[in-house]
Amino acid sequence: MKKVLVTGANGQLGLCLQKIAPKYKELKFVFKNSKDLDITNKEQMSSFFAVDDFDYCINCAAYTNVEQAEKTPDIAYEVNAKGVKNLALVCRENNTSLIHISTDYVFDGEKKEPYTVDDQPNPINEYGKSKLLGEKYIQEIMEDYLIIRTSWLYSEFGKNFYTTIWEKAKAGENLSVTDEQIGCPTNANNLALHIVEKLTQNNNFGIDHFTDNYSCTWFDFAQKILIEHGLQMSVQLRRDKNYRTFARRPLNSVLK
Repeated sequence: MKKVLVTGANGQLGLCLQKIAPKYKELKFVFKNSKDLDITNKEQMSSFFAVDDFDYCINCAAYTNVEQAEKTPDIAYEVNAKGVKNLALVCRENNTSLIHISTDYVFDGEKKEPYTVDDQPNPINEYGKSKLLGEKYIQEIMEDYLIIRTSWLYSEFGKNFYTTIWEKAKAGENLSVTDEQIGCPTNANNLALHIVEKLTQNNNFGIDHFTDNYSCTWFDFAQKILIEHGLQMSVQLRRDKNYRTFARRPLNSVLK
């Protein structure tokens, strides 16, 4: 039986992994949230690994508030870069393979076609820069790793675009959503399945892109959410042509 540590277990991806874990009898999962195991604390990480052996570590711990990362970047770098560096060092010391979740925001969005794993990253905001630095630390420190870049992650858990649109629509609020950005909405449940399948295949090296393979704008995505819940006739949805955020965001973040 392979033993798998999941960090950041209370986030939406961690919760999706918890949901499917019982189906995989050949894997023993240990789920830890940031209060139980803080990846920014190297001493705590080392002590934890010293008393338990893991074949794999799936790192779901991340700072994902793109707007706040622009205003207080130190927080993002603490988790997404320094924390990932700590985890890579501890995993290497304990012969643990690392599966790390990264983002489409490592790209600048200037490309017209979907981004491949061979395209050169060039993040345009602090969140993307912090995530790319985490990727680089892993590549410098480890040999046995898998970096999975994904995009526009959503699920039934927590606060994300899907749940926000649904909650506002149920409350009868009219919606204004940008159509200036294009990407690939990705259900975190599907990403969780992809990760675990990778573990069972023992194919854990390099960089991988995973999405639900459907590209659209945020407006298109909101429209689909309303249709799914039969709310398209009762809620007014309009295109926001003047949507502005504090952080710059890639106009095209479609991953191939």
